[in-house]
Amino acid sequence: MLTYILRRLILIVPVLLGITFIVFALLAFAPGDAISLMLGTEAANPELIERRRAELGLDKPWLQQYVDYMGRLLQGDLGRSFTYGTPVATMVGERLPNTLVLTVASMLVALAIALPLGIISAVKRNTVWDYSAMFVSIAGVSMPNFWLGLLLIITFGLELRWLPIRGLGDISDGLWQYLRHLLLPAVTLGTSLAAILMRLTRNSMLDVLGEDYIRTAHAKGMARTPIIVKHALRNALVPVVTTAGVQFGALLGGAVIVETIFSLPGLGLLAITAIRGRDIPVIQGSVLVFALCFVLVTLLVDIMYAVINPRVRYA
Repeated sequence: MLTYILRRLILIVPVLLGITFIVFALLAFAPGDAISLMLGTEAANPELIERRRAELGLDKPWLQQYVDYMGRLLQGDLGRSFTYGTPVATMVGERLPNTLVLTVASMLVALAIALPLGIISAVKRNTVWDYSAMFVSIAGVSMPNFWLGLLLIITFGLELRWLPIRGLGDISDGLWQYLRHLLLPAVTLGTSLAAILMRLTRNSMLDVLGEDYIRTAHAKGMARTPIIVKHALRNALVPVVTTAGVQFGALLGGAVIVETIFSLPGLGLLAITAIRGRDIPVIQGSVLVFALCFVLVTLLVDIMYAVINPRVRYA
């Protein structure tokens, strides 16, 4: 196991190098000029544009810019924002915790919905419980995040006035107040994933419930609940954990939309603002951190295989 983890950690390096190269190349050849957007009305002065471009190192060939960027990156320097002049590492560090909290909360919402409904749907196959759960699954997959978010804002924020609709509360104001701000974004982001995991849980449970050792446990007179929870669910969770880990990256991507809708000060909203202003260092730093989070979560999921299913071992 330790050898496998070390090998995966080493493989992270070329993955991140490839991501940085692709993002840098796309930004280099993308239409538009970051300097013109930054200077605004002063952009009509060609001398000022060239001087500012030289100060930021944008007058060099893009490959040379990439080499310089990687040199700074290896020293832990993500650069400075073109717009604010603030170190990118500082900006990302302030926003990343909010995005991770939103993503984890969305995953918990998805699991809280998917696992019970998936188990009930499998155990009560071809009954009204099964059909109801399948309807919930189809409805969840069919609803786009932006539409569901707006619907929740109108219903629970504007009409009923039960929950706040923008911003993220401060934990110092109390846990309940913080959770009230987090609830609508987490439900918005976690609903579609819940639908996917529910269908997967149902199918996986049906496969496991048909195994010989489950029938043997029933034949020995073991109670139904321990069979489902202790034996069937543990083996059925392996593909669910796999999908949940992979979908964690999708949640990070979906956080960009949800943070924009609810005005949450997260990394996704920071990236959207940077893209609008062609703030290249902030875009590169945001994408790099998103990629690193996804790779580390994937590694964590692989390690959890052996915890959930002792039959899984790595050479």
